[in-house]
This record gives sequence, structure tokens and C-alpha cells, in this order.
Amino acid sequence: MDIKILQKNFDASLTDLPPLGMDVHSLVEDFRHYYSHTLGRDRNSRSAYYGYQALVMSVRDRLMERWQKTRYAYDAADASHAYYLSLEFLMGRTLGNAALNLGLDEATDLAVRCLGMELEELAETENDAGLGNGGLGRLAACFLDSCATLQLPVTGYGMRYEYGMFRQIIAAGEQVEEPDHWLRKGNPWELERPEYTQRVRFGGRIEWQHADRGKQRPRWVETQDVLAVPYDVPVPGYRNGTVNTLRLWQASATDEFNLGEFNAGLYPESVAAKNTAEQITLVLYPNDTSENGKELRLRQQYFLASASLQDIVARWVGIHGHDFSRFAAKNRFQLNDTHPSCAVPELMRLLMDEHDMRWDEAWEITSTTMAYTNHTLLPEALERWPVTTFARLLPRLLDIIYEINARFLAEVAQRWPGDTAQQRRMSIIEEGAIPHVRMAYLAIVGSFSVNGVAALHSQLLTEGLFSNFFALWPEKFNNKTNGVTPRRWLALCNPQLSNLITETIGEGWVADLSRLADLAPYAEDPAFRSRWRAVKQANKLLMAQMIVVDCGVAFNLEAIFDVQVKRIHEYKRQLLNVLHVIHLYDRLKRGDDVNFTPRCVLIGGKAAPGYFMAKRIIKLINNVAAVVNNDPVTAGRLRLAFLPNYRVTAMEAIAPGTDLSEQISTAGKEASGTGNMKFMMNGALTIGTLDGANIEIREEVGEENFFLFGLSAAEVEEMRSRYDPVAIIAADEDLRRVMQLLENAQFNQFEPGIFDPILNAITNADDPWMTAADFRSYVDAQQRVAEAYRNEEHWTRMSILNTAASSRFSSDRTIAEYNSDIWGLEAVSPVTV
Repeated sequence: MDIKILQKNFDASLTDLPPLGMDVHSLVEDFRHYYSHTLGRDRNSRSAYYGYQALVMSVRDRLMERWQKTRYAYDAADASHAYYLSLEFLMGRTLGNAALNLGLDEATDLAVRCLGMELEELAETENDAGLGNGGLGRLAACFLDSCATLQLPVTGYGMRYEYGMFRQIIAAGEQVEEPDHWLRKGNPWELERPEYTQRVRFGGRIEWQHADRGKQRPRWVETQDVLAVPYDVPVPGYRNGTVNTLRLWQASATDEFNLGEFNAGLYPESVAAKNTAEQITLVLYPNDTSENGKELRLRQQYFLASASLQDIVARWVGIHGHDFSRFAAKNRFQLNDTHPSCAVPELMRLLMDEHDMRWDEAWEITSTTMAYTNHTLLPEALERWPVTTFARLLPRLLDIIYEINARFLAEVAQRWPGDTAQQRRMSIIEEGAIPHVRMAYLAIVGSFSVNGVAALHSQLLTEGLFSNFFALWPEKFNNKTNGVTPRRWLALCNPQLSNLITETIGEGWVADLSRLADLAPYAEDPAFRSRWRAVKQANKLLMAQMIVVDCGVAFNLEAIFDVQVKRIHEYKRQLLNVLHVIHLYDRLKRGDDVNFTPRCVLIGGKAAPGYFMAKRIIKLINNVAAVVNNDPVTAGRLRLAFLPNYRVTAMEAIAPGTDLSEQISTAGKEASGTGNMKFMMNGALTIGTLDGANIEIREEVGEENFFLFGLSAAEVEEMRSRYDPVAIIAADEDLRRVMQLLENAQFNQFEPGIFDPILNAITNADDPWMTAADFRSYVDAQQRVAEAYRNEEHWTRMSILNTAASSRFSSDRTIAEYNSDIWGLEAVSPVTV
């Protein structure tokens, strides 16, 4: 028997398998097979969990065959690739999105009903993947969806966190963090790939050895190594046969434990190495208020960069050998924020130390393949690591960073001769008693492209935060305004509105959001407006039901559903929102209720565990809610709820039911925002400042369909030197009354002094968020909102126009721009299954 012939026949059989059926009957048969034979359930078992598992396996099979054909197509085309490196991928639940993109949404629903089950009940057993925190991670997930939909060869690289960030509980109005063990029951959507495990080094020292022609070669020795084990997650495009990959790394010890120490009775010591290794992917964003927390953050960032680049380089060598002449032409690395900046020196290390490349050759490859996306205007969010920490954890990388910096400063000196102050300002190594590595500067120096994520953000980067680098390399800088995927954020999460849109303008809008512009004329059709309102009311009912369950607060369906859900941070100004609620409460208590428009306010989001002021704001929101919601005067007219444990799945219910989207950050502080885009897409109107993508949203929908308030970014900066919040409060009767209620402990009668830090922040002349400065304008804009809402025909017209104008904020458009301006990939279509 000829083994080679058998192997060839086997390989051929893998590519010649008949495609799986996409009909209801085929799904039912596969479901029964998995439910009975694989999971061992029978007719006496009615567990939704096992029904979910069987359905996942049935859907996953259909993903698998498209996944394979996509890889074969990329190989056959010798396709160039882009790699998206991100510490976060906030994927949410997978079942509904996978079924939608495969075109199985109706078939899965019918199949499950044929089996006597409800799809909604099965879907509820799936945990949200704990792989991200907020907008950064959700953006990365949207981008992967768009890459697959546009059939671009893009692979995501991230971390397989066992516990995610945390599960937020509200106890006595305070945030309490509990472990979010989302992987407790495993993840049926992932595929472990141990054959691609990589070894990541930490610690140790560098020794230099003599090599050929008098050269010296570094060896990184005596390291404490950690294994990076990959888990692949399929990312399907929208009904096009393409399935791309998200590869997640899990940290594992090289040895499970020290058997000698264990046998000697030293039980904690015997597993110390294992525990230290696994901490790297235990929790998303460990609390970095301690030195240990900071060190773990750096370990996480290098672990992601090293494992990913080793994987990519190994794949290249497996195909092309040690010929790197075309590597730069065929590969692009997109660094999603500053976190993966270690990729710059790590690629240099791999090319020089592992593949014997000279500095200039390695730098040419590195600096023409790396691209950096910045997501923040807050200087404190640009990571800096002590040189001492770098030297202890990553000594070889520190050597390379020093050399990068020396060569870079020589270029700075050539551009600005004799200007040592400019060299200090731009140096990757920040001088001081404790020198630091400026990671954002490292990313800029090592990248050929640097982009912001909204027009204003990109402008402020070049005029402020990175102005020196812009003066040196203006050609590097560009803007890529963020977007969100219309598949999840309209087609999936809002089926009633999606059906109405499809019935009205056809179904092509799901993959080409520009077609939503065809809705605009229907805003003038009374019958269409009536149907639009009916859909909104149905969605408000679903949202209200969730709020009753999660918050214990009943919302009036006739009221404005006024929503602010996002990470809790002072610059996002949830505080300004709750001050307005206190103002409305005060009006009602004083009998100032003529033409009062009922309002239900929902606020949700997590505060970082070490962020005292953000947690205090959560406490204030909940205390105000307790007073407002239990006062008979406010019944049916004013409600406030704080949604605990805000997550992707919650947003999928919130976005369709929201009337008013709060995007009220201090101008010049929000990079972009993506929640604003999700709300707009679902017909919510925006109240906001001229900040982030709000500016572009207002441009698209027209200023008459956007509620603008507040200082502009330029006005904020101009006012700083003369800001006097005490005088502003004294001159504004409404604000003065709000402050008096806070000062007189109206919301903390039995917790004296608990909100003093908030009062001090509002009245501080150095308040960077300028809450008092924008209060009057905000209250006036909210009054315009209330008046507009009372005219339901006018409000509905504005709602329709917001959806019709949202096409610019599709992540498909964003990714098309990344590709045309930065990556230069060719779309590759697999053989249709």
C-alpha cells in the first residue's frame, strides 16, 4: 500500500467534500446529531445550554468550510496581508452575528422552533466574550467584520483573557467588581491551535558573542519564558463566503510545576512559575495603581506583540524560507493604540537576532510595515514605562529602543541644529529622576503611518500632542474617522427597523450603507413616519423591560428615553448629565412643570477599579436616582436609572430604543466615539458638543437635526486661564440651586461628606472638564430637546433623517480608507460554498 497515494487521496477528499446544506432540514438533522451523539442528551433533557451548544456546532460547521476555502484562496493568490494588533476585541455574542452573516438567521430560527425550542432562549445562554472594555475593543470587532465583508486578507491578533475586565455589581449605590469568568463553560466558537504555540521571553540578560567577520551577536539568556498558545475565532463576512481569523493568545507555563519542590512539600513554590505565567492573560487591564499592576500591563503588551510577530515571521519563513526581500511589500501591521508599541523593537529583534539581518535592512522593513492608530488626546493615557522596569523585563528590547532613539535624535538634530530642548521634547526616552520610555513616541518613530480617528482628533494631534513629529514628518499623519458595522448595529440588533428599511429601499443597504440615503425622502411621508414611530415604540418597550429587570426602575414609554452609556470618565461628563437630572427634579419640586416633557434617563458604564472620582460619580448617580424615583412628585415625569454591567448585549437592546443620545464630552477630549454612531444609525437624535465624531455627525445630518451645546475645543483652551466656576455658579440661578441641593446633602443625608470631592471638582478653577462652564448651554439645549419631542411628527422626521445620514459612519467605509491609504491589499474572493 502506497502511503503517499493514500495521503494524496486524503488531501483531495478534504477539498472535494460536498457543501453542507443551508436549509432548515439540514440544520435540524445536524442539531439532532450533535445534541444526541456529541453532547449525549436525550428527550428528557430540555436544557437551553445544551440546545445552544448543538446549534453552535451546526452553525460552526458551516463557518469551518468557508474558513478553509478562504485560507486556500489567500494562499493561491499569494495575497498580501494586514495584521490588526489590539489588546481588546469586544466581540459580544457570536451566534446571532454568525447566523446573520452566513444567511442562516431565518433558517436557524425555524429549525430551533421545529425542535420545540426558542432561539432567544438558547441565545441567552451565551456569555459576552470578555475580551474588551469599551469603544477601543468594540471598534476592533467592527473592523474585523468589515475586513471580512470587504474580503480583505486581515488577521486580528489579541489576548484570550480568562476573566475579562470585571462584572459590575451595584451595592448601596457603589460599584463592586466581581470576576467575569466568561470562559467557565468554554467557548465553542474557538479552535485551539497548539501547533502554533510561541515562546515569549522575559527577564534574563544579554551576552555578546563573536560572529563572522568580527561582528558581535547578542544572545538573550537566562530568561523566564512563557508559552503563548493560540486560539482561533472565525470572523465571517456578510454573505460572501469569506471567513477571516481572530487569533487570541493564552499564556501558559513552560512546565506545569516543579515536581521536586512539590515532593518536598513546597506546594506554593512548586506552582509559582505556572501562576506567574498565567497571570498575563488572566484579567483584561489589571489595576495598574501598584507597581506590580504596571509590570503586568507591560508583560501583557509585550506578550501580545512578541507572540503575534513570531507567528507571522514563522509563517513567512515556512513559505519563503529566509528570503525577506518581499516581506515589507506583503505585510502590514496596524497597532491599535499605544498598547502594541513593543511590536516595533520586537520586529527588529526578530529580524536581527533570529534572522541575522543588519540594522539598516531590519529598520527598512520595520519602518515600512508598522502603522499606528492613536485613540486618545489625554497625555496621561499615552503610556510611559520606567526604564528600570524595561531593563528588568525586556533588556534586549531596551537596547534596541536606545539605538532607535539615538538614530532618531540624530535626524532631529539635523532638522533643528543645536536645539537640544527640541531633542529632549521628542526623545523616546523621557529624561528625569526616573527615565521613562514614551511608547507613543516609539510607535510614531517606527511607523510609516500615524492616524487619528476623527477629523478634529487628527487635527488636534498634529497641532498639539504630536506637533513636533508632524513638523518633522507631515507625510506620516492622516485621519481615519471611525465607524461601526451595520450588520450588528442595525441589521442584527434592530430587526423591526431593518425589515422596514429593507421593505422600503431594498436589502442592499446591509453591505452598502450609502443606500440609506434613499430613506431621506420618506421622512416627508406621514404614513412612513407612523410606521417608523411604531417600530421605535416597540423597541422602547423591549428596552424598558430590560431596565425593569436590571435596574428595578419602570420607564414611561411616552417619555424621552435619554441615554448615556459608555466608560465612566470625568471627560465624558456623566456628571453634567446627572446635574441636569437634579435640575429637572428641582423644577418639578418647585412646581415649574408647565409644558414639562416626561424624561427617562439611563446611564451605564464601568469605572476602572482604581479610578476614585469615576466611582464616586457612579455613587452620585445612584443616590440621585433613589431620591428622584421615590418621590411622588416625579411619578410618570422623571426617572433615572443606572444600568449595571453595561456590555455589548445590553447595547443591542438599548440602541434601538433610545430617543436621545448623550455625547457630552468636554470639547477636545473625545477622540471619536462610536456609541454616537450606533445611536444615530438606529434613529436616535444626538445632544452633544463639537467633539470627536460629533462634528462629522452634525455635518452629515444637518445642524437643524442635532442638538449642539457647549464650548468648542478652541474656546475651552482660551477660557482656561480665566475660568472661574464659582462666579459662573453665582450668576446662574439654576446651577446655584443644583449646587445647593448637593451641598445640603439632599442626596446623601446619611452619608455626610461623601460627595465633597465632586463639589470641589466642579468649583475648582483648574477643573479640566469645565463642567460648570457648559451647564447653562447644556440645560438650554435640553429644553430645545423637550420642545422638539412634543411635536412627534417633527421628531420622527429628524429620527429618519439621522438614520438616512449615517452611512459615513459604517466601518466598511473606514476600512476601505485604511486599505486604500495604508495597507494596499487586494480583495480576494474564495470559491463560493
